[in-house]
Amino acid sequence: MPKKGEFKKGAKADSIRQRAYNSSAEQKRRRAERNASRAKMERAGKVRKGDGKDVDHRNHNTADKSSKNLGVMSRSKNRALNQYDKRKKK
Repeated sequence: MPKKGEFKKGAKADSIRQRAYNSSAEQKRRRAERNASRAKMERAGKVRKGDGKDVDHRNHNTADKSSKNLGVMSRSKNRALNQYDKRKKK
């Protein structure tokens, strides 16, 4: 088993690149913002752990945790809409 910070012997380049991306300071900050939004919705009773729902940021700004900006929708619908928005921006 590899030690902390090391990779498996046959690790693919994509997984190494993805790990580096996920561990960057910017992505850690954005992940913390998303987690904080989910925690806020859990406290409000809108979502529960393991319910298959995503917390949607209506303006796509994860830093905006206002109640007006947050909504709940199914995981598949939220991610499909986000894919559409990414294609639209190009």
